[in-house]
Amino acid sequence: MHANRHIPQPPHSAGEPYKGTLAASSLWLRPRIDPSQMPSPIDMIELDKEKWEGNSFMTLPGNNPPLSTSDFTAFDQGNSSPKHVRVSTWNLPSSSHLAKECDIPLTAVFQPFAELDPREEPIPVVDCGDSGPPRCKECRGYINPWCAWTAGGWKWKCNLCGHETQVSPDYFCNLDANLMRIDLPNRPELNKGTVDFVVSGKEYWAPPPLPKMNSSYFSIDPPSSQAREPKSLNCFFAFDVSLEAIRSGFLKATCDVLRDMLYGGTSLDGTLSEPSFPKGSQLAILTYDTSLHFYDLSPASSLASMIVVSDLEEVFVPLREGLFVDPWKSRTAIEGLLKALPERYLDTVIDNAALGGALLAGLASLAGRGGHIIAFQSVLPAIGPGALEPLHDQASLYGTEKERTIFLPRHQTWRDIAEECSEEGIGVSMFLGMSKPIDIGSIGIVSSTTGGELFFHPRFNPARDQHVLTSQLRRLLTRTTVYNCLLRVRCSNGLRISNYYGNFHERSVSDLDIGILDSDKAISVHIEHSRKLDAREYAFLQCAVLHTTPDGQRRVRTCNLALEVADLAANVFRYADMDAVVCHLARESMSKLTSRRMAHIREELTDRCSSILLGYRRNCAAATALIIPEAFRALPVYTLAIMKCKPLKGRNVSADVRNYHAQRILSMSVRATMQHLYPRLLALHDLADDTALPDPTTGQMSFPSLMRDSHTYMEAHGVYLIDNEDLMIFWVGSSVSPQLLLDLFGVDDLLTLDPNIIRLPVLHTRLSAQVRNILTHRYTQRGRTPKMLLVRQNMDGTEIEFSDMLVEDQNNAAMSYLDFLCLIHKQINAVLTNGEQLSGGPSLRGSPW
Repeated sequence: MHANRHIPQPPHSAGEPYKGTLAASSLWLRPRIDPSQMPSPIDMIELDKEKWEGNSFMTLPGNNPPLSTSDFTAFDQGNSSPKHVRVSTWNLPSSSHLAKECDIPLTAVFQPFAELDPREEPIPVVDCGDSGPPRCKECRGYINPWCAWTAGGWKWKCNLCGHETQVSPDYFCNLDANLMRIDLPNRPELNKGTVDFVVSGKEYWAPPPLPKMNSSYFSIDPPSSQAREPKSLNCFFAFDVSLEAIRSGFLKATCDVLRDMLYGGTSLDGTLSEPSFPKGSQLAILTYDTSLHFYDLSPASSLASMIVVSDLEEVFVPLREGLFVDPWKSRTAIEGLLKALPERYLDTVIDNAALGGALLAGLASLAGRGGHIIAFQSVLPAIGPGALEPLHDQASLYGTEKERTIFLPRHQTWRDIAEECSEEGIGVSMFLGMSKPIDIGSIGIVSSTTGGELFFHPRFNPARDQHVLTSQLRRLLTRTTVYNCLLRVRCSNGLRISNYYGNFHERSVSDLDIGILDSDKAISVHIEHSRKLDAREYAFLQCAVLHTTPDGQRRVRTCNLALEVADLAANVFRYADMDAVVCHLARESMSKLTSRRMAHIREELTDRCSSILLGYRRNCAAATALIIPEAFRALPVYTLAIMKCKPLKGRNVSADVRNYHAQRILSMSVRATMQHLYPRLLALHDLADDTALPDPTTGQMSFPSLMRDSHTYMEAHGVYLIDNEDLMIFWVGSSVSPQLLLDLFGVDDLLTLDPNIIRLPVLHTRLSAQVRNILTHRYTQRGRTPKMLLVRQNMDGTEIEFSDMLVEDQNNAAMSYLDFLCLIHKQINAVLTNGEQLSGGPSLRGSPW
């Protein structure tokens, strides 16, 4: 695009110019950089899509996998698909010295229950009988395709620790001339990297929680010291019925949505929806304000009877029968209750809701079996367990040593509830529809520790937000979800796990307790060397998740990975995976928020980016210009994007917003992380005639190429769509043609275009069909609908949200991409020419933040 045709930068939160002691010396560099020649993430994404979409990736070691943003199919050849595990380099450095020289963080990101393409083989389920799957006697690793067979098939050698384990008689099979089992083709666990083992023995049942001096709730039954028998997944729904929930319409909206999830209904656009509640599961319903209201939903009665527990200091469950019921057998009582609740509390004057008490009620109800608590909260819980006071002076904390307290719970009760739920195999998800701050830093720890999820609806408006809430709850109930989880990652000799990142409770150094784990969540690990590796052999990783399925079967999902080992830095960089590195840097930054100041974290990110590129310059390149390895061409812009994300950005961002996004980033998949940090931007006015429309012969659709996130590539006569996985924004230029408006929105005047629309109108025009097909495609990819905004150039205040997503521009209290590249270049040059250290303090970095 010609430089003088682009729009001026839209209204945005102020950025930072390049400044500091290196600024003067950079003046010669900046004019020489052509913005169009800067390394572009879009070029990488589009080239990778062109290569892989419609093709299969073979998972044997030695290949670079497709980027996480490409739609590809994987053929499991003994290594798990990149959809299940990605590593920061597919050629591990052979020693800690080489790893330090390269400075690429050694990390693996596991998404054990990631959804697969319909064209891919389903995950095989293996039942080895009562004895369970063969396991190493030494390290307790599970048998996998990379084990070797010895002693004529009577022993197998563990690929993780090298120990030889005797084969049970019922698992024995003779070996062929290649020392492979004769029944190899019929043994999925010896062919596939990802398998599910059925484990029926009691030793695999979920262990009981550790005994406590004082219980957080009252029960007439003594705490169980027995392992939990696997049962079907039960859901406990808790509704805030305070004045704010009634006034905002949040209670009515959530009751209506749950009723549609249970029994089907008609959506706002007139389409029929199918029931979404898991078959075989039971549910309980609780309402709460300053007391707890349990409901007897027994099928024998057509009306739900209410039992009130007013003692919030000693919560107990007042009934045994009729609390958890089959929604179809008790349909009359449940439907009647959900319809009556909004009217029953219409005249309430209680403006408080004891969320802590409601969560303890759910914990007491599900203790001994596990399950899922889904709470709907509208106000700051200022009463009952964990009562919180409003935080009035949060703005004064920024930039001080107390800044980290924003990300910590202000009451120990919330941490205690979180740990108890996690140990009991209970996950907690919360829908927050509030008009005032609700202290996600405190209450959100319950969701993050138990593996649940937060759904954030500030200033909830049913007309605007109910269809999004519907989509979120449907996704929550229908995606692959397991519970009572215990996760462990094992490494082969010479490697060890030093840190875990994600949403979980760390029961011990090696085991993670996770109440619920779903297909959208990922766990990452940081790997270190314990000794030198042999470059002639593979290194191995195995992630095992012991879990209970929603229908009550105990299983172990294993993800196995064999990696080549490299003696040369060039091979480490050649097989590097930028997506995994960016995901690790983002997660590591979020985890530091509780212990470090944001300004320091941003500076460390700059140093980490520079050190990786410096490692390449020192070991693989000798030029004087800024040389960026092919795998890390877009690393600087993604590093800048992490600094500009809501948890880390400078200026005033509310503590709730920071905490919500920090918790999301900690658990996001690699793909979702990349698309959140660098939002997808499309020019809708430039769509080719055949784009996003079915091909007449094949029925396949091709989707348009993305564009870079900067106003310098935008035109005033255009219409653009930007999408960061949480929010979609349509931006309409001030010079847009009336015909374009008519084809897409059904009006021909910009002034009459309604900025409050929540979905595109269905019009019989080619452009309307194309854009709706693009949105439908994205819906099928993520399984839910994000919030949608429409902004008109220089007319709507929400345009600042759009502009702040343009991460290559100067905004969000940070530099532009061009200036950041200059900073990286100067940092590296200062080290190479003057022998300075990257972490040498403000004299080197110029304190640009």
